[in-house]
Amino acid sequence: MSDLDTARLADWLAPLLPTAPTALTLDKFPGGQSNPTYRMTVDGQAYVLRRRPFGDLLPSAHAVDREHRLISALSSAGFPVPRPFALCRNEGVIGAEFYVMEMVEGRTFWNGALPDLSPDERRQGYEAMVDALAALHTLDYEALDLGDFGRPGNYFERQVSRWTKQYRAAQTDDLPDVEALIEFLPRTIPQQTRTSIIHGDYRIDNLIYAPDAMTVRAVLDWELATLGDPLADFAYMAMNWILPADGRSGLNGTDFAATGIPTLDQITRRYCAQTGRDDLPDLHWYFAFNLFRLVGIIQGVKKRMQSGNASNAKAAETVAMLAPLAQEACREARLAGADF
Repeated sequence: MSDLDTARLADWLAPLLPTAPTALTLDKFPGGQSNPTYRMTVDGQAYVLRRRPFGDLLPSAHAVDREHRLISALSSAGFPVPRPFALCRNEGVIGAEFYVMEMVEGRTFWNGALPDLSPDERRQGYEAMVDALAALHTLDYEALDLGDFGRPGNYFERQVSRWTKQYRAAQTDDLPDVEALIEFLPRTIPQQTRTSIIHGDYRIDNLIYAPDAMTVRAVLDWELATLGDPLADFAYMAMNWILPADGRSGLNGTDFAATGIPTLDQITRRYCAQTGRDDLPDLHWYFAFNLFRLVGIIQGVKKRMQSGNASNAKAAETVAMLAPLAQEACREARLAGADF
């Protein structure tokens, strides 16, 4: 079922299709806390509709027009994303800005342990995940007319500031661990040596794999994408190797030799080989930052949940991760040299 006006949506789609829609249905996808996403079926043809949440939102959040612009550029470059169909800025159609894109059929894996696959399939799946990220980071963003998609320098300085402001704007409690991070991160920012398109939320459940092979057919959920330091993306993905294996994307505690899942060292070497790096710096600061940013995102979910505007019925389960993630971020900060 849908909470949207399908009649108005059909009227908006009519000029964009060979014939006016006669049957249109919308089914909201489960999962996700960002931009609500629907399977839209028009006369038997499946599409995906992605909209901004309803209600009051933080100023820079949920910019679906940016997502549409980016996937249009990436699709033109042959990078695996759903092909965009149309963008609607008129909130009068369904109550919020939205865009429509191709429905990519395939497999989504919610459990990073990939329990139903063979060791070879697990290895291939993670190698394909690393390969897609390396391909993204080596795209020429200027050639794709994305030179203004984000400011190319001082990425972590801007991001620490941004997520501090986002956290403050959505703050509901006083968490000493978060306050310690807000003090530590800005004064210890590492030097940025490269700039690329970065996804911002790169993890296995944001990928669609082919139905019959461990190849990546599409990378989804570009809400947090910008130009920035590619180490932010790599470290965010690599965090899964330090977070506990809990049936989600975490892998810490996995028997890598037995399962076939590559180790953190193995994926690091593969990423470096494909991006022309000799090695990566110590990742503890980057882990602390990414965990802090995740705290900021979840704090936004908590604020929306309290206002009755969260996009997922499991919002409370997500919000329960807030304090533990802040504690883990502090642990990584201490490994990076913090004295708290």
